[in-house]
Amino acid sequence: MNRNHRRLCASDEWGEYIRDELMPWVLGDRALGGSVLEIGPGPGLTTDLLRRCTRRLTAVEADPQAAESLRRRLRGTNVTVVRADAGDMPFRRARFTAGVAMTMLHHVPSVEAQDALLAEVRRVLRPGAWLVGEDSLDGPGFRDFHRGDVCMPVDPETLEPRLRSAGFSEAEVEPREDVVRFAARIASTTPERKE
Repeated sequence: MNRNHRRLCASDEWGEYIRDELMPWVLGDRALGGSVLEIGPGPGLTTDLLRRCTRRLTAVEADPQAAESLRRRLRGTNVTVVRADAGDMPFRRARFTAGVAMTMLHHVPSVEAQDALLAEVRRVLRPGAWLVGEDSLDGPGFRDFHRGDVCMPVDPETLEPRLRSAGFSEAEVEPREDVVRFAARIASTTPERKE
């Protein structure tokens, strides 16, 4: 992320926006369960909120500096920070009760890499688990703000079928102003595959 982006994502203003508007809109009345996966926490403002909603929160962050900073700050809490690529996570299948991805998919460099990440998240979630999240919508200001960053905006028109292709049985996508939220659920029981 560029300097302006890092500054905004760690600001009190952004934290208040996440707490008061984004997180309630994204979570709705969905229960996350006792072992939640957060993908791409950055400076951890969403982590601070999510850790109050579960017994154990695992935050996966690809950026080494962000991961180490978050690990130091949250040492001794119910948060485990893992430095890893969310497209290839070091977790067993069906480990987590829910997944959360807040304002991070556009930092994944291609549609194919985003789809691989969604499939990998699907792999590590339990039957019946939700993946919830949101991301910013494309526009000139959004692109300017990301100058020098990876910026691959998510198309809300294609997100639902992409979530289903990743293995989620239910998927809801709702754009609003300059953001889109999504919720995708794994079937409670997975039918056996024929080989």
